[in-house]
Amino acid sequence: MNIKHYLDSTYLKTPEQAGLSVEENTKVVQGFIQEAIDEGFKLIMIRPDMVAMARKMISKANSMVTIGTVIGFHEGTYSLEDKLTEAKKAIEDGADDLDFVCNYEAFKRGEIDVVKKEVLEGTKLGLEHHKIVKWIIEVAALSNDQIIQISSLIKKVVMSNFKEECYHSVYVKSSTGFYKTENGLPNGATVPTIIMMLENGSPLSIKAAGGVRTYDEAVEMINLGVKRIGTSSAKAIANGQTTNSDY
Repeated sequence: MNIKHYLDSTYLKTPEQAGLSVEENTKVVQGFIQEAIDEGFKLIMIRPDMVAMARKMISKANSMVTIGTVIGFHEGTYSLEDKLTEAKKAIEDGADDLDFVCNYEAFKRGEIDVVKKEVLEGTKLGLEHHKIVKWIIEVAALSNDQIIQISSLIKKVVMSNFKEECYHSVYVKSSTGFYKTENGLPNGATVPTIIMMLENGSPLSIKAAGGVRTYDEAVEMINLGVKRIGTSSAKAIANGQTTNSDY
């Protein structure tokens, strides 16, 4: 197993969140992109305004690293129109993967049609442009029953509207890494949540994002059946080091 082929190296902090200037934060992003190129990670996951820069760097390096970006990040409460506009711009700039934050708050309020509509339209847009589409459900904000229900909902929308050969290109993804939990509870992927997602989201692909901090934990997730792992410490994990990163 080449674990690097499963790793989505991730940096999603704004300058304000990182406590950096715009220029300093851009240099951090460039460092992550270059590291992904040098290490041969599956993907570099960055904010939409950095996609064009990443495309230039990766093309110049003749690299196979793909580019992912987040849509409706991180709260997921953007309107469908705003999410689609953001996704279209990311596609134009050269993104390969579109990681939409599902409107899980609408889901929790019982506004199921809102979620069905965005999953349908967002997935349609991505697949029409031959992109990978991921739906972030924010497991730390949901009960176990809600994790099961929303994973099943996404699966049913995709299976009802798209051909079987598309299923592997649509993911249910655990977390943004930015959700604030109380009492030190995990805000990312855990084995129990991933098992629930696999059992209720398959045959769609599953991405474990956040909470994977060691090589052994990454292998455990892969053995469970996940196809991608999102982490801000991809190099450390690939090298067998332990990281205490919050994502």
